[in-house]
Order: sequence, then structure tokens, then C-alpha cells
Amino acid sequence: MQVEEKQNSIRTYYRTLYEAWGPQNWWPASSRFEVIAGAYLTQNTAWTNVEKAMANLRAAHVLSVKGIRELPLSELERMIRPSGYFRQKAQRLKVFIGFLDQRYNGSLARLFSKPTADLREELLHLNGVGPETADSILLYAGNHPVFVVDAYTRRILDRHKILPLAATDEAVTYEQVRRLFEAALAPLAESASRTAEGLIQPVATGFPDPPHLPSRMSSARRTALTQIYNEMHGLIVGVGKNYCKKSQPLCDGCPLQPFLPHL
Repeated sequence: MQVEEKQNSIRTYYRTLYEAWGPQNWWPASSRFEVIAGAYLTQNTAWTNVEKAMANLRAAHVLSVKGIRELPLSELERMIRPSGYFRQKAQRLKVFIGFLDQRYNGSLARLFSKPTADLREELLHLNGVGPETADSILLYAGNHPVFVVDAYTRRILDRHKILPLAATDEAVTYEQVRRLFEAALAPLAESASRTAEGLIQPVATGFPDPPHLPSRMSSARRTALTQIYNEMHGLIVGVGKNYCKKSQPLCDGCPLQPFLPHL
């Protein structure tokens, strides 16, 4: 499959999923730091477990930069225990706070005012921050135009023969997929900007797992490009959770089933 054909397929998938399911209201959070904490806590666990850990932090009124800074490490570990790997994740959150304090005087506004490429490089140098975590922070907390690639994304591309993932280097594979999606979705954002059409439409029926309710972060003002990256990632998560499962895909009823290659 040629590059142009791959990009056309991705644009078609976006239109198909968005028409079927509408906006997904990602990321479900009330603050930038809540997004950042969630990006760390969701590593190697289900979001339902993250929500339990976040609820503990919220109930203790420490779901903030100041709160995590002042919270003893042992207490942080206890509160985020439901998310799994809690000692590792607590340490990594503390490392992020130290980085924020040292380089940006504790200000998320200063952090996210930095150019995307430079900030991405800084985040990737932090302990426990890989490409997916860095891009989740950039896109959902900072409204930077980067596409987030997850296991669902790679699985869908592989099964649809758009980008078979035979590469052994995970980092190279991630960057390959990210660049493909960013190049494919950019024309949609340009079209939306030219026509001044809103991207938010009423939620369509038929979604088996209803999307999140709008939150302060999911409804924040952002560029058309950032919004489309946001929506596409949320829609792909919907496909992965409900249909394109790891061991036993449930293709019947998936909006992308008509695009599966003939075997």
C-alpha cells in the first residue's frame, strides 16, 4: 500500500468513526495536572484502575502540583495503589514535579508555552516517560498538536494491512505510526479551518460503551488540528476496547469492518 493510499484510509476511518460515534470528550479531567497524573497512572493498567487512584487523590485534595509536591512518598504510594506498579509510579510523579519546579518554577503554563518539539524531547528524558506518555501530556494537557499512538492504533493498522508492524524497535514503530497519522489528518484540520465549521456534533447512537461526559479539559479551546488528533485517538480507543480486541477481535458491528482486507 502506497503512502497516499494509507493516508486516505486513515482519513476515511476518521470520518466513518466520527459519523458513527460523535465526539469522545477526551481527556476526562478537570485540570492540566489531572491529565498529567492520569498519563502516568494509566501505564500498564486499565483506566478503571486509574479512576480509583485518582479518586483517592481527589478526596485527599492533593490532585495538584502543590499537593503531590507536599505529599510524603509513602502516602502517595498508598493512594495510587489501585493503579498498579504504585511505587514506581509514585516515584515518577515525584520526578515530574521536581522537573517542573527546577526548570519551570512549578508552572504548567510556562512548561506548555515551550515549542512542541523541544518540550517533547525534555519529557522523553524523564524517568518513566515514553513516547505515548509524552504525547498524551502534550496533546491533552498542553493542547500541542501531536498524535498519540497506543496499542489499539498499531493493532488496527496491522489488521487492516495499512502498516504491518514487523519492526522490532518499538520507538521506531511508534514514530512511524505517529508521522503517518499526523500527515493523514492534517488536511482534515485545514478543511475545517477554511470552512469555519465546528468539529463538535451531537453524539451519534449505537456506541456500545458511551463516551465520557464533557469535562473542563475535553471541552477546552484548541486548534482544529489538535481537536482532530484528540478525537481520532479517542475513537480508536473505542474501536480497540469494544471490537479490535487483542486475542479475539469482534469485527461484527464495528464501523471499520467494511474496510478489512479480504483474506
